[in-house]
Amino acid sequence: MILDRLNDKQKEAALQIEGPLLILAGAGSGKTSTMTGRIAYMIEQGISPYNILAVTFTNKAAAEMRSRVEELAGRCEDMWIMTFHAMCLRILRIHGERLGYGHNFVIYDGTDQKTIVKNILKEQNINDKEFSAPYLLSIISSCKEKDMSPEQYRADMEENFKTRIIYNVYRAYEAQLRDNNAMDFDDLLLNTVRLFEQDEAVLLKYQKRFHYIMVDEYQDTNHMQYRLIRMLAESHHNLCVVGDDDQCIYQWRGADIRNILDFEKDFPEAKVIKLEQNYRSAGNILAAAHSVIRNNRGRKSKKLWTEKDAGEKIRYCRTDTEKDEAAFIAREIELLKTADRKYSDFAILYRINAQSRNFEEALTRFGIPYRVLSGLRYYDRKEIKDLMAYMRLVLNPQDDLSLRRIVNEPKRGMGDKTLQKIEAFAHVRGESMLQALSEEEILENLPGKAYNGVKAMVDCIRMCSQEKENLRVSDIYDHLLVDTGYMKALEDANTVEAEGRIENLMEFKSVIYDYEEQTEEPRLEEFMEKITLMAEVDNHDENQDAVVLMTMHSAKGLEFPVVFLPGLEDGLFPGHKAFDTAGGMEEERRLCYVGMTRAKEILVLTSAAQRTLYGRTDYTRESQFLREVDPKLLQGDAVFVRRREAGPGVDTGSFDGFRQKESPRPYDALRYARAATKAGAAASAQTEFSIGDRVRHGKFGEGLVIDQDDKTIIVIFDEAGQKKMAKGIAPLKKIQ
Repeated sequence: MILDRLNDKQKEAALQIEGPLLILAGAGSGKTSTMTGRIAYMIEQGISPYNILAVTFTNKAAAEMRSRVEELAGRCEDMWIMTFHAMCLRILRIHGERLGYGHNFVIYDGTDQKTIVKNILKEQNINDKEFSAPYLLSIISSCKEKDMSPEQYRADMEENFKTRIIYNVYRAYEAQLRDNNAMDFDDLLLNTVRLFEQDEAVLLKYQKRFHYIMVDEYQDTNHMQYRLIRMLAESHHNLCVVGDDDQCIYQWRGADIRNILDFEKDFPEAKVIKLEQNYRSAGNILAAAHSVIRNNRGRKSKKLWTEKDAGEKIRYCRTDTEKDEAAFIAREIELLKTADRKYSDFAILYRINAQSRNFEEALTRFGIPYRVLSGLRYYDRKEIKDLMAYMRLVLNPQDDLSLRRIVNEPKRGMGDKTLQKIEAFAHVRGESMLQALSEEEILENLPGKAYNGVKAMVDCIRMCSQEKENLRVSDIYDHLLVDTGYMKALEDANTVEAEGRIENLMEFKSVIYDYEEQTEEPRLEEFMEKITLMAEVDNHDENQDAVVLMTMHSAKGLEFPVVFLPGLEDGLFPGHKAFDTAGGMEEERRLCYVGMTRAKEILVLTSAAQRTLYGRTDYTRESQFLREVDPKLLQGDAVFVRRREAGPGVDTGSFDGFRQKESPRPYDALRYARAATKAGAAASAQTEFSIGDRVRHGKFGEGLVIDQDDKTIIVIFDEAGQKKMAKGIAPLKKIQ
């Protein structure tokens, strides 16, 4: 009964319980149904949920999987269905002390990491223009993914000014995390691997427990995640990985496509099952996506198919500018929206965030509600980050980073010099800044008005920390909001901005209430972990009736009836850097494939002949990916492809950036257009027109000649109206 809803291939995968299994699940092929059916079947066969581990990449995917499994097999609280980071966090909460961490360690997100690095740059007098925080953090993250300590980095890299700076910052960064009893996201993975390597008993415990392991989106795993899963599965090999090499789009942040391509080398006895039936997209959309992705060489052979109708052809529009492109998409949304189709059925998926501005402006002009998923997250707003810093101090008084953030939020008269003195005092005493501020001798030496405010803040945090087991999360939140003076300061400000912040803080209280209602034993630690581990895609509210704007990277795992892919131009998508290497082009092509396969019913592709980006205006050439789409599947504007027989004055040869590895030149399109215009004008000059002739114009379409003289010709076009044009220049062709 459990497997009745699965097709033959899905059922075959669900019945394969023992040994290594690779499920190659194409886009929209029902992998979640297969995985949940497989887990439910295992439980039905007598396997304890306690012995099953299912790992996903987002909280949303984990929640959906758990919900579907419990629908089929009943409650299974002992089973771990969670993200990689959540799994590692749970393990480290239990065993972190073996690595020297307190059980109440905190997790620093990207904003916290930048703050630490910026402070280090200031302390070490390093030019932040030459060594920016994001640049240094990307190197630190790469080192951690390779399990490379600061000392190993220094030993492995050539000694020079740049590597010395990076080493010093990396070492200071790690020291601050340790001093604050904190980890970053990379540490969650790295420290779990180190724990397993250093403590065989702990590894054995989890190997015995998780006798059956399933990993979703295996193509997105990085080296550290790969090591982690290999260690857990080493003793039994009951490892099922699910993924699609055609959807590996995160190599820029460490995902290693070799993990899925080499699975059969790692486990020679592995069984491979392909899920190729698509349940999401219309036939033409699948065919178009395949005509692009088949150009990749580093992929496993497969082709999606569907029982659905072919549906509409892929629409393509080449506009004059990026503003025209945005206006066209807004108009299309208005035209396509019907009583049965909501605004939330539409998604605009772009390559880079900088493209969103024109769409936001156009949608606003048309009165179309929209939501930018990849923009500033609700939880990244200043007031929310402030209250979360307060809550982290309740859990971990050693968290100096959080203390520095809120010690003057609201204003308490704590200047930089005073803070530096307190920090130095705390360092000498070997204690945290919050502990130092708890001492009366320190409080008495604070500047005049600071005493009362700081004392009230410290007393509130200390009280909440001592009583956290006796207070609800919402009670702790209320105390922090009121007793620290944070809410009063906003109320006293009496500004529109302060009012908006208060509304956000009240909305955050709704988040806390929802958590308390949905959790049997709500705890502050668990609530904070849920918020910290939340990804952008988890923030997507399907019930909000608004057009969704996001990057193609953010859209993975989602689907929409109507999808727009704008900016299909060489240099933007694929980006300039992609032309430098075959691997870069292949990843961009996979991203295009992911974007196209988000569409269920209608897919619209657009490009702009001229685009202004980052203050620079360029003429563009249509994307290589557009040229790879089977022309029979397209309707609308034609995609310009050069032919060897293009005629005199036109550069011959076929452009293929992947094979020739040539970089795109922004002005090529203009040069070709000029050549074509000259050729058209020459042909026009040789043609004699008479009043009453039917003619065709390259831009205005068909029309009727109504007047002419030696130099000009006047035509009334069927759609564009009357136009007066110069003879010999206007690209006119007589219709026989």
